[in-house]
Amino acid sequence: MSDKPIEEMSFEEAMRELEAVVNHLEAGDVELERSIELYERGAKLKARCDATLKAAEEKVAKITTGADGRPTGTEPLDP
Repeated sequence: MSDKPIEEMSFEEAMRELEAVVNHLEAGDVELERSIELYERGAKLKARCDATLKAAEEKVAKITTGADGRPTGTEPLDP
C-alpha cells in the first residue's frame, strides 16, 4: 500500500488502494490492530472516491447542449 496522502491521490490510485485494502481484510490473516488501521484507511479512501465522483457528476451535469443534442459548451458550476 501507498504512503501517498489520500488527498493527493487520483481517483484511480484511490480505487486501486481501496481494492487492496478490501482484499487484505478479506484474506483474514491480519491482526486486529492492523485490521482497524486498514478499515480506517479504507473509509478515507472511499470518501475520497465518493467526493471525486460527485465533483465529476456536477461537471457533467453542467455541459450544455444545442437543439441537435450536441454539446455546445459548459456552464460554470457556481453561476
